[in-house]
Amino acid sequence: SVCQLAVMECRVLSIQSHVVRGYVGNKSATFPLQVLGFEVDSINSVQFSNHTGYAHWKGQVLTAEELNVLYEGIKLNKVNHYDYILTGYSRDTSFLEMVVDIIQELKKANPSLVYVCDPVMGDHGAMYVPENLLPVYKNKVVPLADILTPNQFEAELLTGKKINTEKDGVEVMDLLHKMGPDTVVLTSTDLPSKNGDQFLVALGSQKIVKPDGTNSSQKICIDIPKVDAVFVGTGDLFAAMLLAWTHHHPNDLKTACEKTVSVMHHVIKRTITHARELAGPGNRPSPAQLELRMVQSKADIENPATVVEAKVLQSSQ
Repeated sequence: SVCQLAVMECRVLSIQSHVVRGYVGNKSATFPLQVLGFEVDSINSVQFSNHTGYAHWKGQVLTAEELNVLYEGIKLNKVNHYDYILTGYSRDTSFLEMVVDIIQELKKANPSLVYVCDPVMGDHGAMYVPENLLPVYKNKVVPLADILTPNQFEAELLTGKKINTEKDGVEVMDLLHKMGPDTVVLTSTDLPSKNGDQFLVALGSQKIVKPDGTNSSQKICIDIPKVDAVFVGTGDLFAAMLLAWTHHHPNDLKTACEKTVSVMHHVIKRTITHARELAGPGNRPSPAQLELRMVQSKADIENPATVVEAKVLQSSQ
């Protein structure tokens, strides 16, 4: 996507959760994108005191109508030009359908707009959003998406196909391409890593239209080092970083994924080290102690040292 001419300024509309304390949703995505030079306009789909993994949380939820009011304001001032849209967790069908309407309108205004969608529905075989969101994602959201970042469970839900082997994973990504997005990354799978059980396997696929109009595709797999702790906001960071690094490496999913996973690694490492220091030996860190060390990771976000190399599975010409 070519960002606005002259100044080459890239503007992202990010519709995600907001928390007063900590890092999830927009709090996880905004700072890293800004550090990498993007203008980020945020619409906060909820405003909570903190993420819901804590013992207590309080706050407000934005309705579909309130979302529309905010968008109307942007539109009335004729500043509804975006280069990217980023969306994550949503648990309300009417809200999600309003998001779809807004994206359709923004894509009319700027046909080269890129929509990065994390279709958050569940994990490890269980849905944690209402089931009536699945048809909305499947039939309305995914067809608009340009970059899609489901985990294995979400990819299986969307395609109706189970992933037991790498070949299944490749087929599922191809099915997702047929539904709309040219770039698909399965952010985590249960596939065994060649490097042993200390790694998660992620898969990626990018359809590239060559100058002569023919299609080619690049498929990659990448090992992600596992960490024994539950982090919140990492998926939101992943989608934001994939947006940034695919922008900088538009036809090179391999490099974009390596940089994205490397950022994740540095942030998570810094977070777990800090959390263990706070918790003390033998104690499990609390949700408050496990909040991502985002600000402290600024240098790594800007210029991540590559810690993993992706493997090219196939490049079909």
